Amino acid sequence: MTSYRDAGVDIDAGNRAVSLLADAVRATNTPPVLSEVGAFGGLFAADDLGPGKVLVASTDGVGTKVELAARHQRWRGVGMDLVNHCVDDILVQGARPLFFLDYIATASLVPEIVAEIVTGMAEACQEVGCALLGGETAEMPGVYMPGAVDIAGTIVGVVDRAALWPRSDALQEGDLLVGLASRSPHTNGYSLIRLLLEDHEPTAEMLDWLLTPHRSYLADVDDLQAGGLEPLALAHITGGGLFENVPRVLPAGLGARFELGSWDVPAPFATLVEWGDIADAEAFRVWNMGIGLVVVVAARHRELVHQLGLPVIGELIEVTGSDDRVSLVGSWR
Repeated sequence: MTSYRDAGVDIDAGNRAVSLLADAVRATNTPPVLSEVGAFGGLFAADDLGPGKVLVASTDGVGTKVELAARHQRWRGVGMDLVNHCVDDILVQGARPLFFLDYIATASLVPEIVAEIVTGMAEACQEVGCALLGGETAEMPGVYMPGAVDIAGTIVGVVDRAALWPRSDALQEGDLLVGLASRSPHTNGYSLIRLLLEDHEPTAEMLDWLLTPHRSYLADVDDLQAGGLEPLALAHITGGGLFENVPRVLPAGLGARFELGSWDVPAPFATLVEWGDIADAEAFRVWNMGIGLVVVVAARHRELVHQLGLPVIGELIEVTGSDDRVSLVGSWR
């Protein structure tokens, strides 16, 4: 007699995975959550959102960082990666997270691995006051290679319409670019990193750095505002680096000039660049190179920026349609 398990799918393992992760998920419940773990859909009461509110949604994954995590059985961090990446993506528009949904796909379900990933997600959700409202686990032999895991997530947040970023009309030449430090490559450029690791053995310290989770910058931005520094725009430095992400929040006619040497590029980035003999233009397009979030503030706040202990790493400049929107000057080495 042929069964589903003969085809590579174990329903009992799926049920056990849900049982293992249920407590971690319940711990993220905020008062508007109305549903229980295992419901067909997550329920989130919208009574208190009020007039003038805008919902902001984003979906993302962690790319091929999951392969490196799988190789070293370091699963919890990629769950944190996923949530924090999505939190930062909606933060740049001023939104605070309400709830998060996840999707985990694999060739063959290992309940303990799924539970570890979801626990990482739950911990990151708790850190930012976000409910882990639901998710899906898919076991797909023949689609994924044995041992492979892929994860993706969707976040929904809320912001007052009047508080949306960027404040495009207020941006002008001379505005300051302030850098908030990353603590790893976050979730970007890992296909190139894995290529370089084929010929180079990382130290334990470098491996820890490579698998350090993506930072959430929500608390940092809250601290800036509490200190009297009101951003005009934020740019999350993800895939495409400074070159691709900063122009996404700038109006036509404005670009960004970054002063290399105005912030410390973490030493492991220099190692990766050396291993691959990688040009600066490529490195700063593939990786964040030590800057995870760029905050644009008015030039009059320069002294306040210094008082808060933050680096000014560049400024906005006027550009024409034919100019590059982002330029790097100086040297970081």
